[in-house]
Amino acid sequence: MTLNVPNILTLLRLLAAPGVAIMFLYFARPWADWFALVLFVVAATTDWIDGYLARAWKQETKLGAMLDPIADKAMVVIALLVICGFSGMDPWILLPATLIMFRETFVSGLREFLGDTAGTLKVTKLAKWKTAAQMTAIAVLFSTGAFETYFNMSIEGMDQVTFDQIMAREIPDEGGVLWKLNGMIYSWWVGIVLLWSAMVLTVITGADYLMKSVPYLKDT
Repeated sequence: MTLNVPNILTLLRLLAAPGVAIMFLYFARPWADWFALVLFVVAATTDWIDGYLARAWKQETKLGAMLDPIADKAMVVIALLVICGFSGMDPWILLPATLIMFRETFVSGLREFLGDTAGTLKVTKLAKWKTAAQMTAIAVLFSTGAFETYFNMSIEGMDQVTFDQIMAREIPDEGGVLWKLNGMIYSWWVGIVLLWSAMVLTVITGADYLMKSVPYLKDT
């Protein structure tokens, strides 16, 4: 087993995957949302860095080739589970998240079944865009959770009349209710668009991988 810098970064990304969920066990929201967001973004950044270093330093190894997709899928699946949880199983999030997790699990099983043959099925540019869309969507939706928590904290104990006056800008918004609400709404819509776009790319790349695998499956 070769532990060079790219492989170490991949291992750290793999360890960071459960860390995203653990943030919500040890920290109160919205701190948990921000810590999870930072950890996720830093870990996602290493996905590009370790691949770049492995190619630049000619340190591409079988270990790295095995761990890299596992780390990516673990990060995406665990983060989506967390987001589905704090979103209250919102169908706009649950449906694409389910299809994404199904595809990732199916392709992982297919790669394991194909064994060494899976290495001949190269990762396409579309698959890289898929991963980028997934991770960007997840990062944005983590920020939505933070904005939502701030908003709920701001209106806690506030009567309906005061809330309506703030919304109508009839009284000063001293608690920042409006910007927190806007942050929650805009980040939610951006996250949803990105998540559904990622779902479409995920389904397309999954179908493409299956079609490319068919000749090898016929030989089994």
